[in-house]
Amino acid sequence: NPLVAFTLIKRLQSEWLNVVNSNEALENARALRSGYEEEEEAELPSLEDLQGAAKGLMRLQDVYCLQVSSLVRGQFQRVAGSQSVDVHLPAVSVQLSGDDCFLVGKVAYDQEDYYHSVHWLEESVRLFRRSGSKWSPENEGTLHDALDHLAFSHFKTGTHLACATVFLRSLLLYEPSNRRWLRAYLAYQKRPAEAGHACMALDSVSGQLVQFFLILEMSWSACRYLGSIKRMRLVCNLCSILCSSSESTWQILPALSPQSWIFDMSVLSCTYYSHAAAVFVVKLRRSVVATRDKQVTAEYRISKSAWLKGSAQSAVSRLDQRISMLTGLNVQHPHGEYLQVVNYGIGGHYEPHFDHATSPSSPVFKLKTGNRVATVMIYLSSVEAGGSTAFIYANFSVPVMKNAAIFWWNLHRNGRGDPDTLHAGCPVLIGDKWVANKWIHEYGQEFLRRCSLNPEE
Repeated sequence: NPLVAFTLIKRLQSEWLNVVNSNEALENARALRSGYEEEEEAELPSLEDLQGAAKGLMRLQDVYCLQVSSLVRGQFQRVAGSQSVDVHLPAVSVQLSGDDCFLVGKVAYDQEDYYHSVHWLEESVRLFRRSGSKWSPENEGTLHDALDHLAFSHFKTGTHLACATVFLRSLLLYEPSNRRWLRAYLAYQKRPAEAGHACMALDSVSGQLVQFFLILEMSWSACRYLGSIKRMRLVCNLCSILCSSSESTWQILPALSPQSWIFDMSVLSCTYYSHAAAVFVVKLRRSVVATRDKQVTAEYRISKSAWLKGSAQSAVSRLDQRISMLTGLNVQHPHGEYLQVVNYGIGGHYEPHFDHATSPSSPVFKLKTGNRVATVMIYLSSVEAGGSTAFIYANFSVPVMKNAAIFWWNLHRNGRGDPDTLHAGCPVLIGDKWVANKWIHEYGQEFLRRCSLNPEE
């Protein structure tokens, strides 16, 4: 549960540190700090982890249209008409405090994301007031801090200038001598037109940016479909190969398009998975994306991943053999990339993207075996909710089902990229999502997937 995970990370990173450095800890400060430093060496959550968890909650809020007021109560609800409906009912949950909400709102505020900061800071103010403004050494902020940030957030959005003025007036009642609050209060009264200036620039937004947001909204719509796939058989020339395996039974589910299939198969038994699980965790690092000729971390891909090389008798090698038998393609390195295992944490996601390279300087070409002609993605775990793979233009999402695999061609037979393969990894709402990716390259497939006589195919 992302709410439980967020409060645990905050407990270990922010609250503990606040207590250690508080005036209340002076009497036994040395013991507290030495104890904290010992635990810190054992890799306690970092500030980046805490901020990332807060961003994950805001991402879930956006993608699944969740009400902040319901998240605060430990529920996952959205508005449908005039009613609040459950998106998912978690088995275990936790309510958030005023300080929890303040921290999420401040993360948004520091990024100048005032849309989210308003939502979370309003809840923070409400909860702080309901608790009688009681302060604890563990807290990151106070009612005054929440009102201060909320007033400026309203001012920057330009839509609730009157609200900003009211909040500042409340602050001045607590501390009339605060000159910064007084100057801001006078400025908010004098410059209503300037306050909304930033919101008036919609006409200047480029067409490319508008297209990006349209695609993003389409992917979110596909992510909100939390149902399951109706199991049907698809007749094709692979069936005789697939069903001949004595180790497992493979069932082909409905095609997303003429160039992609979903397979329900036991590609990775419990023995294989437990054998490789320890390797997964040890090697996991923050996932990167290809940008021109470099690979960098990015906010639009939040996950951890590891590349696994297989020896002759390893579980990874046996999995490669099964993928080769399944697809009829040569997946041995360098014709196929090493198996990539990915773990998605709190709000982990991957915004709409192509698997194949769209730039000739992409790191994908470093193997010198051409572009990524095909993708096999295997779900290694199930999740309670969210985490689907959404194909944007097909308006279709594949829910996370352990041992299911999705296969699709990234390139047409003429070598051009297929725009219908634009896809996204939806944020995990509840659960722990593990997937394995196998990217197969063009070279080595010349006689396995022949070119067509039609140059447009």
